[in-house]
Amino acid sequence: MTGERFKPVLYLKENCPFCLKVRIFLMESGFASEIESRDFVPGTKQEEEIRAVLQPHLEKVSFPSAELEPGRYVTESDDIVAFFAAKAGRDPKELTVYRNYVDGVFAMSMKLWKENMELKKAASA
Repeated sequence: MTGERFKPVLYLKENCPFCLKVRIFLMESGFASEIESRDFVPGTKQEEEIRAVLQPHLEKVSFPSAELEPGRYVTESDDIVAFFAAKAGRDPKELTVYRNYVDGVFAMSMKLWKENMELKKAASA
């Protein structure tokens, strides 16, 4: 063993609202320096490489993804935030920027996404 401390690895896709939610939490909580971030642009070789790394560890590769502890991979943004909130000793509900994003822009984009899916489903019926 080298004695090096494990640093969680976070895989973030550019322009992903779930990835941004995690990033905002980490930055506002002061925990961002405690993780290794691997960011990528969709459709690039870098994305292919990241998916190849994650594939053996996840039933379905999606983003954000994180290796929180050696061999422990997760993909749900809320699970990732909860893990880091516990480590940082920070309550996400008390972080102003995070709450504004989750309750504002993020909530509205999820509402619009759901409406769009319903319209697509109705149009194809």
